[in-house]
Amino acid sequence: MQANLQWLDDPEVFRVNQLPAHSDHHYYHDTAEFKTGSRFIKSLNGAWRFNFAKTPAERPVDFYQPDFDATDFDTIQVPGHIELAGYGQIQYINTLYPWEGKIYRRPPYTLNQDQLTPGLFSDAADNTVGSYLKTFDLDDAFKGQRIIIQFQGVEEALYVWLNGHFIGYAEDSFTPSEFDLTPYIQDQGNVLAVRVYKRSTAAFIEDQDMFRFSGIFRDVNILAEPASHITDLDIRPVPNANLKSGELNITTKVTGEPATLALTVKDHDGRVLTSQTQTGSGSVTFDTMLFDQLHLWSPQTPYLYQLTIEVYDADHQLLEVVPYQFGFRTVELHDDKVIYVNNKRLVINGVNRHEWNAHTGRVISMADMRADIQTMLANNINADRTCHYPDQLPWYQLCDEAGIYLMAENNLESHGSWQKMGAIEPSYNVPGDNPHWLAAVIDRARSNYEWFKNHPSIIFWSLGNESYAGEDIAAMQAFYKEHDDSRLVHYEGVVHTPELKDRISDVESRMYEKPQNIVAYLEDNPTKPFLDCEYMHDMGNSLGGMQSYNDLIDKYPMYQGGFIWDFIDQALFVHDPITDQDVLRYGGDFDERHSDYEFSGDGLMFADRTPKPAMQEVKYYYGLHK
Repeated sequence: MQANLQWLDDPEVFRVNQLPAHSDHHYYHDTAEFKTGSRFIKSLNGAWRFNFAKTPAERPVDFYQPDFDATDFDTIQVPGHIELAGYGQIQYINTLYPWEGKIYRRPPYTLNQDQLTPGLFSDAADNTVGSYLKTFDLDDAFKGQRIIIQFQGVEEALYVWLNGHFIGYAEDSFTPSEFDLTPYIQDQGNVLAVRVYKRSTAAFIEDQDMFRFSGIFRDVNILAEPASHITDLDIRPVPNANLKSGELNITTKVTGEPATLALTVKDHDGRVLTSQTQTGSGSVTFDTMLFDQLHLWSPQTPYLYQLTIEVYDADHQLLEVVPYQFGFRTVELHDDKVIYVNNKRLVINGVNRHEWNAHTGRVISMADMRADIQTMLANNINADRTCHYPDQLPWYQLCDEAGIYLMAENNLESHGSWQKMGAIEPSYNVPGDNPHWLAAVIDRARSNYEWFKNHPSIIFWSLGNESYAGEDIAAMQAFYKEHDDSRLVHYEGVVHTPELKDRISDVESRMYEKPQNIVAYLEDNPTKPFLDCEYMHDMGNSLGGMQSYNDLIDKYPMYQGGFIWDFIDQALFVHDPITDQDVLRYGGDFDERHSDYEFSGDGLMFADRTPKPAMQEVKYYYGLHK
């Protein structure tokens, strides 16, 4: 198969040769590697050769050939945003598409149900292209193994070649993309070529309120898989009705040769609670394990059990060890139309959190993530909505450990397709009821679910943000309901299509609703509990009136709190030659037009993670309902 540039123009092509999404577990050769790092992972982060083209027509066409002369290429750091490396245009936008007012462009299959638009992005004047090259050798532990490459985040459309051979294509900027390199891998001198286009049809459903970047902005790793390998781990801890006992069901997917899987579960203090051995390949399910005395996971006591699975070959040689921490907890919507976690009413003291670093944009570090966790804990914030995309893989584990509730949101926002100049006008809304966009959004739901399904911190799946509503989003909810009965589903946009409310969202979710209107809803025989998925909007000297919302918690059990918009400013440090100091620049400060300007600065913290005075209000009022 050869790469096809026209895939950029077709919403029905969003993954080619991409491996299926799976659980986010790590694997090691033995337990000693838990501390030293797995021999089965090799980072490709660092300096890559790089070429920037302003349009697809100007790209170096054959750059992926092993004998290509790349002496004229620049150097770029991976992970990183192309725009922050000095190429292209930095641009911040809230609701509109970046090209509005400059290029007439409509989503395929909307104005004309039967046609694509040739050259919509593949021959576009505003579609910048980054061509990356990386040469690497295989470590000894990788030789003779199946070799996978993992891109944890690439914005927005990704083509991959190895040693001159086309490997695959992927969209969905914020979930990992993996490809099998095995057929074309060499022990030495491998030439990896990656082409990243800033725009594809995915741009119509990745219209989030944020700076618009492109490039390889999360980690890149190559992974070696031993002869028998656990590719997926599905952990189902279910407390009984008494919340004192429960059962554990675990299913794995094993690729390669049949293997013996030795499972052990330990408590927080390292005591062995149960062990079991199964043999097989493909889908391998362990017998149900019973627990007489449970420790429940909650924000107050985020108790995690330690699961370990050792994989042995036919000669009982250890091939790999898979550890995972999991927790028991319940999330239920009772007959009184109130959500309970562990049979206690849920109160969300939440924030919406963009991933952000004032120096590197959405390229963030473990230190950034740990600092955010500590800020949440210090200010009585107990919940995070991953607005408006899946976050980096470690974030979910950190929230498990810290006891932070998660609303795990899909990478979906199509704001510009249904809201024009502030008015609701969904004539070419996507995904809507459009069958040509259905597979793409179901795939995004599947990826979000598969990667993060084992995390107790996730109590809601969120179908996306500000994408109106239609049959395609209803199908996303049906996917989650079919695969997961341990969590609820959230989606705010169904407020625009009330005829779908019985099929979309377990909660009544609104943005910036006035307290008196929430009262009117709650006193009118409501069918669902109420949740503010965005409220307060902390821009400038704001966050006044928080008590009006907080008072609702005591008066109305069906009011379950909300998520403040938002956690951290989106702003970038720029060196000012006049003052010779680094200063923060917001939307519109980069000569971009159009822009939504200072709307990028509405966090509880400045972009350098300095708390604003509003954080004091949050700490006080959230502390009243811990």
